[in-house]
Order: sequence, then C-alpha cells, then structure tokens
Amino acid sequence: MLSRLAARVVPLFGRLTVTTDADARIAPGSILVVNHTSTADPALVLAALRRRLAVEPVVLATAGLWRVPVLGRALTREGHVPVHRNSARAAASLDAAAVALASGRHVMLYAEGRIPPRPDSAENPPEAFRTGLARLARTTGAQVVPIGQAGARRITSGGRVKQIAGVLTSPVRRPSLHVHIGSPLRLPDDITAATTLAHGAVTEAWRTAAGALGEPAALDH
Repeated sequence: MLSRLAARVVPLFGRLTVTTDADARIAPGSILVVNHTSTADPALVLAALRRRLAVEPVVLATAGLWRVPVLGRALTREGHVPVHRNSARAAASLDAAAVALASGRHVMLYAEGRIPPRPDSAENPPEAFRTGLARLARTTGAQVVPIGQAGARRITSGGRVKQIAGVLTSPVRRPSLHVHIGSPLRLPDDITAATTLAHGAVTEAWRTAAGALGEPAALDH
C-alpha cells in the first residue's frame, strides 16, 4: 500500500525524475540505503522505486509511526519494521530486517538515523552513518544498493510551521525532485570499513541527484 500510495501522491506535490547507474540492479533480498533529509523523502524514494524498477521494499521506520491508528495497522500488515531508537529494543529491528531479507524481500533503511537540523530548504550532504547497516549486511550477506534523493526538503523542512506550510504550498509550487539509484556493492566484513564504503556510495548517489536539480551543495565536494 505505501509504495502504491507514494507513486500516486508524490506527483501531486512535485515533479519527480529518476535516474540509475548503468549497471544498477536490485536483486531479491537487497538492502537499499538512502540519505535522509526530510520527512518527505521516504515517499519520493518509494515512488521512484515502484515506478522505475517495480520494487516495493520493507521500510525500517521510526516506531512512532505505528502509534498512528490507520497507518500503524497498514505498516504491520505490509511487514514494515519499527525502529525503537535509543532503547533496548533497537537491535530487534535488525533481526526483523534479516528475516525479511532471507525471504527475498528488499529492505530500505536510513543509516544516518536522523534528519539534519537545518532551518532552510537547501540540500544537506549525508551525515555520518551508524553501524546498523554494516552489521545487517555482514549478518545476512546481502548486497547493498546506494540511493540518493534530493528535493524532498523543497516540500518540507525546518520547524513545524514551515513544514506544514511547505506541504500545503507544494501542489502549487510543484518543486523539482530527483532520485538516483546507484550500482549495488558488497560491503567488507569490517564494520568501520563497511560503514565508510556505504557512506561514500550514498554520498555519490546523493551528489548525482542534487546535481540534477542544480543544488549548490552537490558542487561543494
């Protein structure tokens, strides 16, 4: 439901374009890792994956979403995984993700663990990754597909009032949005090296997406 809904709704809020590396492939049981800049970016990526590759992944998302009555039931029904950050239950999300991967489903996660705390709508390079991605890849042997998105901050960013205003005006403004799907890679067993490699690959995918929108941040590196 989430992927289908995103594919229908995102075009109402902006103009989404999607590109891929020439050898971009998403094999069954792949981990999809995406840069996180806005509460709107999961919808962009889900819409892009469904439209371009007919992929509808399991999403690791903040557990608070499961407290929303209708949404929570839908998330559970579709097998999405709640992440209880900064709690003893946080590791359980990786166990659930491993089960989904073993069944051949794709798993989408955000290795940064937060949205950048900046008030404007400009792009932000991926922040440092946490180690959950590397640990999941080592445990399961799954390939990792780096994905970069840009433009979600043009829909919603900053404080709560600004976020609401952005969502309400987006159907009129119709900002440009872009998702780039990179080439799959195998991470090394060393957690530090794997985290560094994945961060670099997602940064390159983000730079491609941001560059497609002419975002200055993509040219600063």
